Amino acid sequence: MLSTSLTELAPAKINLGLRVLRRRPDGYHDIETVLLRIPWADRLAWTPADSFIFTCSDPSLPTDERNLCVQAARRLAELLRRPPTGRLHLDKRVPYGAGLGSGSSDAAATLRLLLRAWHQSLTPDVLHGLAAALGSDVPFFLLPAPAALATGRGERLQPLSGYRFPFYLAVVVPPLHIATAEAYRLVQPCDGRRPSLVELVRTNDPERWRQALVNDFEAPLFARYPELAALKQWLLEAGAVYAALSGSGSALFGVFTEPTVAQQVAEEARARGLRSWHGQPENAP
Repeated sequence: MLSTSLTELAPAKINLGLRVLRRRPDGYHDIETVLLRIPWADRLAWTPADSFIFTCSDPSLPTDERNLCVQAARRLAELLRRPPTGRLHLDKRVPYGAGLGSGSSDAAATLRLLLRAWHQSLTPDVLHGLAAALGSDVPFFLLPAPAALATGRGERLQPLSGYRFPFYLAVVVPPLHIATAEAYRLVQPCDGRRPSLVELVRTNDPERWRQALVNDFEAPLFARYPELAALKQWLLEAGAVYAALSGSGSALFGVFTEPTVAQQVAEEARARGLRSWHGQPENAP
């Protein structure tokens, strides 16, 4: 174990509704989604060193320039006009490639941690620009607010001030990695008129959510991967008042009114060989 001097948590997120509106000339898509942070988190640790060294607890993840943590460190050092230094270790706990934003959160946590370690600061605009250049979800994980409306390619954020999520969650992740590029190839953008996403989320009404709070990736991905559709149905049959795919998959989450039921579902998912988490998301103070 590393003897750490500084640590930072990198929490995951789920999507409450996700609308793919249109394909943009730059190859990205305009989307609309409400992001909600959850305390299922990776852990980053930094210790002093003259050079920069990155390690990870998961041997399947690259530790070179392909890793977003390394990219974040290099770009931050370049922006600050200083060499990157320190041993950075990622204790990987959240599944990646599952629509939970864990790689983006790791990058954001790297920025926060290295700014502390290097005794530096950036203006919010400059930090946001750096984060957005690393990935569409990265800026969200720098927000103090636990929930936000994300538009553009996901980097334009409007915090949901005062929003409280009153339910309990069980997040289940099957052993299936869905590439974001594949998901976008399958989805059919829809720019038609739909109810206000923020107003819909703020109702905290599971019945309205079941009727109108939709992740546009669900239909094409459920058609391609029927096991995901079966997993959502299992969550509903287990007592979820609402269930949905998170991001572009493969994680699904169930919304429960009782914490004991959410816990039982998460435990049964683990017994089935799935990775899972249960609890309440972060709420605005």
